[in-house]
Amino acid sequence: MGDLISGISVGIMHLPQGMAYALLASIPPVFGLYTSLYPVLIYFIFGTSRHISIGTFAVISIMIGSVTEKLAPDTDFKILNGTNATGSVDIDARDAYRVQIAIAITVLGGLFHILLGLVRFGFVVTYLSEPLVRGYTTGAACHVTISQLKYLFGIRPSRFSGPLSQIYILVDICTLLPQTNIGELVVSLVALAVLIVVKELNACYSKKLPLPIPIELIVIIMATIISYYTKLNSNYNIDVVGEIPNGLKAPRVPNVNLFSEVIGDAFAVAIVGYAINISLGKTFALKHGYKVDSNQELVALGLSNTIGGFFQCYCVTSSLSRSLIQESTGCKTQVAGVVSSIIVLITVLKIGSLFEDLPKAVLATIVFVNLKGMFKQFLDVPMLWKSNKVDLLVWLVTYTCTVLLNLDLGLAVSIGFSMLTVIFRTQLPRYSILGQVPGTELYLDKDTYEEAKEIPGITIFRSSTTVYYTNAELYLEALQEKSGIEMGKLLTEKKKQVAKQKRQQEKEKKKAKKEAKKQRDLEESEKNQCNELNVGELSPRMKAQSQENGVAITLTETPTNEQVKGQVNWAYQHDASTSDSDSERGCHGDDDTTQTPRNGDADKGTTSGSGTHSIILDLATTSFVDTVTVKTLKNIFRDFGEIDVDIYLAHCQACVVEQLERAGFFSESIPKTRLFSTIHDAVLHILKKRGLTDMTTYDYVLDISCITKM
Repeated sequence: MGDLISGISVGIMHLPQGMAYALLASIPPVFGLYTSLYPVLIYFIFGTSRHISIGTFAVISIMIGSVTEKLAPDTDFKILNGTNATGSVDIDARDAYRVQIAIAITVLGGLFHILLGLVRFGFVVTYLSEPLVRGYTTGAACHVTISQLKYLFGIRPSRFSGPLSQIYILVDICTLLPQTNIGELVVSLVALAVLIVVKELNACYSKKLPLPIPIELIVIIMATIISYYTKLNSNYNIDVVGEIPNGLKAPRVPNVNLFSEVIGDAFAVAIVGYAINISLGKTFALKHGYKVDSNQELVALGLSNTIGGFFQCYCVTSSLSRSLIQESTGCKTQVAGVVSSIIVLITVLKIGSLFEDLPKAVLATIVFVNLKGMFKQFLDVPMLWKSNKVDLLVWLVTYTCTVLLNLDLGLAVSIGFSMLTVIFRTQLPRYSILGQVPGTELYLDKDTYEEAKEIPGITIFRSSTTVYYTNAELYLEALQEKSGIEMGKLLTEKKKQVAKQKRQQEKEKKKAKKEAKKQRDLEESEKNQCNELNVGELSPRMKAQSQENGVAITLTETPTNEQVKGQVNWAYQHDASTSDSDSERGCHGDDDTTQTPRNGDADKGTTSGSGTHSIILDLATTSFVDTVTVKTLKNIFRDFGEIDVDIYLAHCQACVVEQLERAGFFSESIPKTRLFSTIHDAVLHILKKRGLTDMTTYDYVLDISCITKM
């Protein structure tokens, strides 16, 4: 019963909206009725949403209309008068060609939907953020308003295309205001007043009324009756709908020669239509507790457009106003859509011709009134100003580009700008140093949480977003800034120290070589003297003197040899100690962490100049790593290792670890022992390694009543 009542209500709305939105697409109103019939039946079979109402929609209609007017302008269908070189427009030929263009866009857009659905590309709509969609639809509402002003005032402005075309059209309308048809203006104002008053009453008494008053249908019927009996068309030159043929048209193959001219517009229409459809579908699904399949929705919408195109329908999507009525009147399934289609079918077959005297100004006022929801989206501006200024910027840029650059180019620029905001947000994230909340295993931002205390000697660094090629260099710079370690300066100083040590060692070696050479020369001279003494005949006195000299030589020789050996051994010992220390610091493994730490370990890390001996990189926010990230992490391990600061990784996701392994990140210099599942595990490991397992310095008493203040 709920579906029946809902279907009747929505079917009554389909009639005026179908004809009115067909005018937006610059095609005869009867094609709007066709569009409210066939696609609805197809979506009933293939769609997954239970509450949305498929059919004509203002934004899609104006996008179709911009293309049809661009490819089939009035100037191409003028019938010249031979006497004064003037003529009228061949309306029938123009409308027939515009219908072909609309059908080509519809079929091609439907094929895009089906193709994207089959390859499960439903996530493409995620690139259209909510501020972008709302800003775009608001800008499209401005296009709709400007396009309907000519019916409101009964004037015929010139057609403009390209950027700033809406500004030119608005200026032209203002210049033509003195030529306003008073009859059409009066009809428009009366219809507009009635529609606004009754719609406000519907909104105020929505809970008390079993069904909303179908004021749009009532206005159409009354306007048609008044127009028929007062001859508004002939007496006051008021433009009316014209001929509406009874019955359905036979299916036709679209003009494929037009595909190349409308392919870009068809893709834009397909994306916007799907974005509106899936956003409304997910909203109602979340409210009523069921699931909408995004890929199946692509296929369903594609089939509705493709098959509908063969029956001379133009692009469809869900309508917000009709969907709200369908949901609020008790709709449970898409059977309501079938009921509404039956009402449209009866109208097309039997009573469609009765609306031939309906003034187009009345249809324009129906369009105006139904734009209320879109214009209320201007209230997003103050809300976004308070909540998120980046989203506000996306909304404003999208709206401005849509109004000034037209619907197709405005959409492309808006998507590009939205992508840039995402890049800038990831390129300029928030970097923070974490501290431990006393008595817990929580590590929070020190600048945000007052209770978070940094552990002496250990720096815990976190980025608010994934580290990849656009922000890898900034990540390294922020790490140095937050940790207080000036890497370039420290590395330069260390290189100077190493160079100075090498020069000192070379001097010592040269000095030792000189002393050794001098000693060898002295030994050779002494041996020569001994040989000369042994060859000659010596007196006892000379032998005694020789023995005394030998003792003297021996006494002077011993300290000299000891001194030389001490200098040479000191130099090599210095080399050995330097080599050992170099092998133990920097990017070394943690396999010896169970050994008793040396006394020198307590002072390790003073080279950094900040008292930091260990840095933990929290990679919890990193969802992937690229080659630039891997290279940056390797450089961090190498550079900080050279200044005696150990680097550890924590909170790495499994997929990130796999990517690091495939990239060859782990090696002997960067073992997996530097990888920990939590920050607390890494902290305990560092404290144990440095002989602080008792945690006398870092032990905190657990306080259940501890409150973390922001």
